[in-house]
Amino acid sequence: MQNQFIKDYLTFTKKERVALTVLLFLIFIVALLPTLWPAKKMIQPDKKELEELQAQLAKLSKTDTAAGKYAGQQEVAVEYNRVPFGNDAKNRPGLFYFDPNTLSAEGWKRLGLKEKTIQTIQHYLSKGGKFKRPEDVGRVYGLFKSDYERLLPYIKLEERNVYNRDTHTSAKHYTDSARFMIAKKKTISLKSIDINTADTAAFIGLPGIGNKLAGRIISFREKLGGFYAVVQLEEIFGLQDSTFQKIRPFLQCNNPPLHQLNINTADANTLKSHPYIRWNIANAIIQYRSQHGNFKSVDDLQLITIITPEIFQKIKPYLII
Repeated sequence: MQNQFIKDYLTFTKKERVALTVLLFLIFIVALLPTLWPAKKMIQPDKKELEELQAQLAKLSKTDTAAGKYAGQQEVAVEYNRVPFGNDAKNRPGLFYFDPNTLSAEGWKRLGLKEKTIQTIQHYLSKGGKFKRPEDVGRVYGLFKSDYERLLPYIKLEERNVYNRDTHTSAKHYTDSARFMIAKKKTISLKSIDINTADTAAFIGLPGIGNKLAGRIISFREKLGGFYAVVQLEEIFGLQDSTFQKIRPFLQCNNPPLHQLNINTADANTLKSHPYIRWNIANAIIQYRSQHGNFKSVDDLQLITIITPEIFQKIKPYLII
């Protein structure tokens, strides 16, 4: 048995012995190659020549840096209408100083903005909107944060002369007290609006209210069925408290007839369509009505456990029996 194992696995045929011999020979030759063919010695450069080469490279580097810096300054310091560019350059984004209140659509394209964002800006300006601070550009709907951060250093709002009727003089710079008085006069000139009848344009006329925010106010008013108090505007998504406090003196709520839901006839889907009535409250009203019959008054809703006093006061003006 052992002899058979040796014969099967540990003996080689003539061809296998020849192949093994050739393989060992090739391995031996490869191992000797480094000694038979030595590597070329590195030629050490002359020390003096090396120093001269390094000096020339330093000089070239300094010249290129200064030239590149100067070219960069020249490019960003030139106004848009003075920058020559051909047809091929119109679609190539670039940076330059600009006034967002006067820049044309072509100028915004050259800054790399999307067509839809440019249309939003043009629409805002056509409605009488103005960018009062460079930071206001960041509030443009659809403008990416990366684009805003890229453009911010190049925004230069034009200084305008303001005529002073009392002194018959004009000036570009004002003291803090003078600027405050101008802002105060501008605030006083704003007209009060009724939040239940005002259209989108009227809301846009208020400070800090743009086209999108005005649209949200109108949409929320329609879903509610009308406003019964000015403070309801605080619930508008995106309306910051600082902006609300600024426009609050110019808001009125004359309390016209609200669109009301009949809690004795409305189904759950109708009730939950109201922004103040969630599904669990709508379902609880239907369940209570099916168990106890029709409500005798809206105040009976307070008998439902999940309707807290705060929720009841919010939804009461929109409900009838």
